[in-house]
Amino acid sequence: MDVLISVDMEGVAGVATRRQTLPDGSDYPVARALMTAEANAAIAGAFDGGATSVVVNDSHGPMDNLIGEQLDPRAEYVVGAPKPLDMVQEVTPQTGVVLFVGYHAGAADPTGVLAHTYSGATFADVRLNGRPISEAELNGLMAAAAGVPVGLVTGDDVICAVAEKVFPGVVTVAVKSALGRTAARTKHPAAAREAIAAGAKRAVASAASGAIQPVPIPDELAIEADLRPNGAAELAARVPGTERAGAATVRYRAASPRQAMDVLDVWATLASTYLTR
Repeated sequence: MDVLISVDMEGVAGVATRRQTLPDGSDYPVARALMTAEANAAIAGAFDGGATSVVVNDSHGPMDNLIGEQLDPRAEYVVGAPKPLDMVQEVTPQTGVVLFVGYHAGAADPTGVLAHTYSGATFADVRLNGRPISEAELNGLMAAAAGVPVGLVTGDDVICAVAEKVFPGVVTVAVKSALGRTAARTKHPAAAREAIAAGAKRAVASAASGAIQPVPIPDELAIEADLRPNGAAELAARVPGTERAGAATVRYRAASPRQAMDVLDVWATLASTYLTR
C-alpha cells in the first residue's frame, strides 16, 4: 500500500492568521513546525494502517515549508514548485490512497479559516461546472484520474463538512472550528496530532480493504475563475482556449483535471504578473 500525503498549512491546528502562513510572517517558523508535526502524525498513522511506503508532498505556498530534518525518516518528501501535479505530485496508479492534511475551504466560502482556492491574491472564486470548488475537490479529481481515492481530510470544520459530502467513505478530522476568516477555536496541537494519526490509520486500512473508491470525474470540466484585479483577465484570456466570461472572469473547458489545474496555474501566474505592472 503506497500512500501519498498532501500537506497544506492553513488547516493545521493552531494556525489562523496570515502572519503564520506567509514566509515573511513573524509567526511563520512556528507554523512550519506545527505543519511538520501534523505531517508526522499522518505518516505514523499511515504506517500503522498498513502502508508500505509513504511520500509527503509539501503543498503550501512556495512548497518548501516542511522541516525535512524533523520529518519521520520512514517517509520521503517532495519539496519545491512548480510541480507537474502540483498539490498531488507523486500520485500514480500504484498509489493506494491520498491523505489531505492541513486543508482549508475554498475562496467562495464565507467562514472557512484562511479560505482560498490556490491563490488567494489572484482568485476571488474558482468554479467547476458553475459550482464553487475547493482545492481538496480539484485535487481529489486529479487523484481520481489516476484511479486513487481520497481517504482522509484534516483541517477546520468547514472543509471537513465539504469533504464528507464529496468524498464517499472519507475520514475527516476537524482540528479547529472556524470563527472567521482569520480566527478559530483550535484543538491543542498534541490532541490534533493524536486525532490525525488515528484518522490516517483508519483511512489507510479502509483503502486497503477496498471500502473507498475514487470520486467520479464529470464528463464536462468547465473551469472558471473570478480574478481580483479586473485587468488581469485581459492577460488570462490570451491563454489559448480561454474565454472571457466577464470583466474579471475567465473560463476554460478542460479535457482532464490535470489540464484544469494547469490552466489555473497559468492564470494565477499571469494575474500575479499583472499586479506588478
